[in-house]
Amino acid sequence: MISSIPPHGRNRLLWLAVAIIGLVWPLVVHFLLPHYGAWPLLMVLAAAAWWRLPSAQRRWGWSLVPLVLLLTATGSAELGLRLWPVVVNVALLLLFSHGLRHPPTLIERFARRQEPDLPPHAVRYTRRVTQAWCIFFALNGAIALFTAIFADLDVWAWYNGGIVYGLMLAMFAGEWCLRQRIRRRAEAAMRQQGEARHDVS
Repeated sequence: MISSIPPHGRNRLLWLAVAIIGLVWPLVVHFLLPHYGAWPLLMVLAAAAWWRLPSAQRRWGWSLVPLVLLLTATGSAELGLRLWPVVVNVALLLLFSHGLRHPPTLIERFARRQEPDLPPHAVRYTRRVTQAWCIFFALNGAIALFTAIFADLDVWAWYNGGIVYGLMLAMFAGEWCLRQRIRRRAEAAMRQQGEARHDVS
């Protein structure tokens, strides 16, 4: 069955599988840790992280080997597993904040795919949304770190593998509602300006 899928299709399926596992990794750890222990899961996590690196950056993946060995040798393999959500939040924070220092932001680039001639007020809005997500990733990373160090496995797994996605969904929904409201205001202002110019002429 799988052999009948073209190579590029299998590669996409593999990427999708790794992405899904990455999203639910805390729940995977929660259910598999009691059965397999920490260090095999840590090796799987390191291998997946290395594989997800861009081809040009794969050489940096070798730095994961001594890190995994150190965590295993010091009995901190489980902590290494728990710190994965922290790493993800830090990476996302760096990605989003880079656009604030070196525009355009990631959100602005996405917006320009649908609307290439993005008006100035929309550019400012995408910047504010980017700032909001940076705050979210910073706070969530701090909570993830707290749960990794101080919380039991159940709390850590359900927050980082479930609750956080509800919070992200709330962020997406709230931003979408706010965007529609701002868009309606901008359209109304443009109509008023057009009517004013028509009255003057």
